[in-house]
Amino acid sequence: MASDILDNFNFEKYLNSVKSTEPIKYVGHISAVQGLEVLSEGPVAKIGEICTIHLKNGTDRLAEVVGLSDKNVSLTVYGSTTGIEIGCEVVASGKPLQVPVGWNLLGRTIDATGKATDGKGEIVPDTYYPAEAPAPDEMTKLPIERRITTGVRAIDSMLTIGKGQRIGIFAGSGVGKSTLLSVVARNTDADINVIGLIGERGREVLDFINNDLGPEGMKRSVIVVATGDEPAICRLRAAQVCTAVAEFFRDQGKDVMLMMDNVTRFAKAQREISLSKGEPPAQAGYTPSVFDSLPKLLERTGTNDKGSITALYAVLVDGDDMNDPIADTVRGVLDGHIVLSRKLAAAFHYPAIDVLQSISRLSKRVTGRQTQRAYGKIRELMAVYQNNAQIINTGIYTKGNSPSIDNAIDKTMPLKSS
Repeated sequence: MASDILDNFNFEKYLNSVKSTEPIKYVGHISAVQGLEVLSEGPVAKIGEICTIHLKNGTDRLAEVVGLSDKNVSLTVYGSTTGIEIGCEVVASGKPLQVPVGWNLLGRTIDATGKATDGKGEIVPDTYYPAEAPAPDEMTKLPIERRITTGVRAIDSMLTIGKGQRIGIFAGSGVGKSTLLSVVARNTDADINVIGLIGERGREVLDFINNDLGPEGMKRSVIVVATGDEPAICRLRAAQVCTAVAEFFRDQGKDVMLMMDNVTRFAKAQREISLSKGEPPAQAGYTPSVFDSLPKLLERTGTNDKGSITALYAVLVDGDDMNDPIADTVRGVLDGHIVLSRKLAAAFHYPAIDVLQSISRLSKRVTGRQTQRAYGKIRELMAVYQNNAQIINTGIYTKGNSPSIDNAIDKTMPLKSS
């Protein structure tokens, strides 16, 4: 009887705890708290290492090493600095942030450190992946040759995406980025969804899970959340954690759909941390480390030698300026961009995709010649109509003056009326 109980008992989490325990502890003590930055005398640690701050009320706070100077260690806390005082003990873990990953993550919601936040109990991981990791070796990546279905007709027909492609969704605030991502999450034919809600409003998290994603979509999804009121380090690491989770499923040979809303808040979190360390701003208030960290994050997705991560990155453009520094940098790294138009959204046209301003750089690889000719002709008609919309709508244009405009009117008006 006892042997049967032992056979059915899951020792995995206890074995993982033993393996991850550092037998030699390096200890320091808090010497100052300056805004978001916490200074400590010791411990011996590396940049990016996770430390635990033991508060005198018996609680603990996780913190990350972000700077070193002589015997002083600069820490950023995963949470509030309330309760931290001079003399609090700081214990180094000896390792950077590790993400618990495994099949048990499906249907769960986790935070920037990989801990469950949905009240469904502890997650027993299959293994751990580092939050920060290099991109796959370019020479071993599988080619992108198959299309992926998003369930959005404008994308699947005019901006076809391949499995393993990385594409940005560019728009100002309130134009429909989150709504578009939720449609893709429900209707994509990818094996697994990994969704990162970076810097979102707290209200929108449950709305997205219950209303936009729904029970069926949640069954094959993992959600990583860092709301806008959390510290910059949480928003920064949440983007890397959801990428690490997607990498695990890709390594299992799956086709993963990674959706991140949004990259701009990741960049702003990096800026906050950099400025607090004294790094000077370089462009539009952004520090050089921001433009260094963006390609490192975005290049981790795509294919490797086992599976694929198709990535949709929402980009919040300031003042609807599609050429702001973050949008311009992201557009230069990704394999295409989808532009959402405020004008279309104001006309209650959803999703508000401006097809003529959008492009999928790999669509010709994953579509046939007949499809390419069809969407090429449609784009041509749309361009002619848009360029002459003013004279058409005001009645200045007289039918018969231009065969191309006549054709555009004949083909476009039925679409508009439907």
